[in-house]
Amino acid sequence: MRLDKYLKVSRIIKRRTIANDACDAGKVTVNGKTARASYDVKPEDLIEITFGERVSKYRVITVQENVRKENAAAMYEIVL
Repeated sequence: MRLDKYLKVSRIIKRRTIANDACDAGKVTVNGKTARASYDVKPEDLIEITFGERVSKYRVITVQENVRKENAAAMYEIVL
């Protein structure tokens, strides 16, 4: 699954266009490398997103096409 779609489906970022823009601006890294929106997300990938001064890190647990809002948080784990 594409990185921008994963960020939207997992509800880390609310809109796919915003996720795409964040990737294009270089604010998203996967496993320590700047990632494009077309990056193919795999389990165990470490996603790091920079929003201004705040940096958020997530470890991918599962990749699913359709997930209910209640189960979206189970797709990733927050890493400190």
